Formats: sequence, C-alpha cells, structure tokens
Amino acid sequence: MSPRKKSDAPVTAPRKKTAAPRVRAAAAPVRKPAAAKKSRVVLTVQADPGSTVFLAGSFNGWDPADTRMVDKDGNGLYSVSVSLAPGIYEYKFVINGEWTLDPDPERDWTQNGLGTLNSVLRVG
Repeated sequence: MSPRKKSDAPVTAPRKKTAAPRVRAAAAPVRKPAAAKKSRVVLTVQADPGSTVFLAGSFNGWDPADTRMVDKDGNGLYSVSVSLAPGIYEYKFVINGEWTLDPDPERDWTQNGLGTLNSVLRVG
C-alpha cells in the first residue's frame, strides 16, 4: 500500500458555521440622576454709589469679574441673584477691586488658605 497523498484525501464539504442565537435582554429604561433643584439666592451689599461691585465665590471659580452686582436705585445698595444647587458655598464681594467679606451679621465666615476669611452661604 502506498502512502496517501493530499490529493487522495476524501473531499468533504466545508462545514457551515452557525452563529449562536443572539439573545437580547429587555433594555432597562435609562434613568438620569435627578438634577438637584436650584434655589434663587439674592445677595446684597452696601457700597458707595457709582462703585464697581462683583460677587466671586466657589460657585463661579472665584472669578472677580464674572458676576456683576447692580445698584438699581443709585443709593449704593448692590444686589445680584444667583441660582445655586443645594450645598455650602464660600464667597466675597469685590468692591472697586477690593475683596470684602459680607458684612451681614447673619452670615458665617470661614478661614481660607490665604490666611483671610470667606463668607459662607448655605443653600438648602
């Protein structure tokens, strides 16, 4: 008997690959986390009429020119309304370029990393 050559091998049809059946799970509805309800907070400070007054704090990256306060009546009472999520924020007023604590005796203060104080605002 002579050894078989590759060409002598029996020819069989290639097997068809069958894919496993795909099972789809029912997609659960995607739930977005509930957005924290923001509260409108009005802050006011007394300064000389005609001053340039801004509000800077942890809620706006401590940008001293981001949140301008206005004196609607020209009497030196500056105010601004900000919309904030619940939390604790630190802030200062920037009056004519000078960083100033909120003089309101109802406000808390905390020491900052610069050796000075920041006003504290709690939003519930």
